Amino acid sequence: MPRRVSLPAADDLFRTTGEQSRVRAVPDAPEAADATEAPADPAPGTRKPSGRVRHDEKMTVYVTSDELLDLEHARLTLRRNHGLAADRGRLVREAIAMVLADFEERGAESALVQRLNEE
Repeated sequence: MPRRVSLPAADDLFRTTGEQSRVRAVPDAPEAADATEAPADPAPGTRKPSGRVRHDEKMTVYVTSDELLDLEHARLTLRRNHGLAADRGRLVREAIAMVLADFEERGAESALVQRLNEE
């Protein structure tokens, strides 16, 4: 008598995970109305990075080998000297949040504008 193996259905394999995905998958849920409202713009200088959450969007950035080594060196220094374990993506998101907060707060006097004007 052959033994039959039970495999998961496609819905089980490709189910959505996390709170955001669940809200998208179930638009009639009561909390879905709150989640679809546009978030208010943060006050200048209060921009926060997304941190350790599932990110649905992707952006590819090309860097030189020296820039990549500098980023990796910063990551390892943070771990060794400060006990902070952060991947390269988190470091980049933190740096973006810092630069954008400075830009929102200081405008033309921001480090971003100053550095872009140097080119």
